[in-house]
Amino acid sequence: MGMPSLAAPPPLFSMRRVITAALEEDLVYGDLTSTLLIPPTLLIRADIIAKGHMIVAGVTLAREVFQAIDSTVALTAHCSDGTRVRPATTILTMKGKAQSLLQGERIALNFLQRLSGISTLTHQFCEAVRDYPVAIVDTRKTTPGLRALEKWAVRLGGGKNHRFSLHDGILIKDNHLLIMASQRMNITQTCLLARQHAPHGLRICVEVETVAQVRQALKGKADVLLLDNMTPDHVKQAIDIIQRQALVEVSGGITLNNVRDMAEAGPDFISIGALTHSAPSTDLSMEIVPLRTKRRPQKHQP
Repeated sequence: MGMPSLAAPPPLFSMRRVITAALEEDLVYGDLTSTLLIPPTLLIRADIIAKGHMIVAGVTLAREVFQAIDSTVALTAHCSDGTRVRPATTILTMKGKAQSLLQGERIALNFLQRLSGISTLTHQFCEAVRDYPVAIVDTRKTTPGLRALEKWAVRLGGGKNHRFSLHDGILIKDNHLLIMASQRMNITQTCLLARQHAPHGLRICVEVETVAQVRQALKGKADVLLLDNMTPDHVKQAIDIIQRQALVEVSGGITLNNVRDMAEAGPDFISIGALTHSAPSTDLSMEIVPLRTKRRPQKHQP
């Protein structure tokens, strides 16, 4: 499997690169509405508030968004990334120029809603299988450019990361096998070839769909067998054949309704693309609190 399950966010330079791209989308020509209507020196307070139950992810990123727009914005985080919160919980408070906070509002909320949605869904899957010795694992089905952030959100939700890129793991999938078959090489031969040329320490994982393919992969000394689109009963049958000769991963069609049944079948890992490609965004909002200004004493009119 890829990176370890740590709650640490991606490096700051990596986050700032993503933030810069988001700022270019929204502010390449400035903020016309705020510039026309709001005095540049007007100060306000704004609170980002959770509207539902969630595992918060992206507070670190949201802070960087506002700092990138205006370094004078004062920020107070009321909870850290990975915190489980209830509706009406204040996540982040900002004080600063009204124009700056409005310019950062949508970008910060987009990141928070997207990443918190991933961490929350991952947490739900992890809770569903908490009674079984199985890890919930993500895939590379991520938003282009946001993989490091989305995989971070998976870790915050209690899941683990699969490969980050095509270079840090050997995963022989169905299309690889089809191409190798056209070269007159079966699964056993393909696995042995991969073993012969693999960098030291990398596992050989092969995707299989039938009992016959399971037997071929075992002969090829694969380290991990990815049982794709099998029912829990078929997974049990395959595990009986594998007999701990390899680790077992299952994938394909995994939902919150069937993940517990799949965990009961006995795999080591359950990989779920939906963690990142289908997680619903959480509901958060930024609420403005105007700062009180001192009234000038009125001159007495005779």
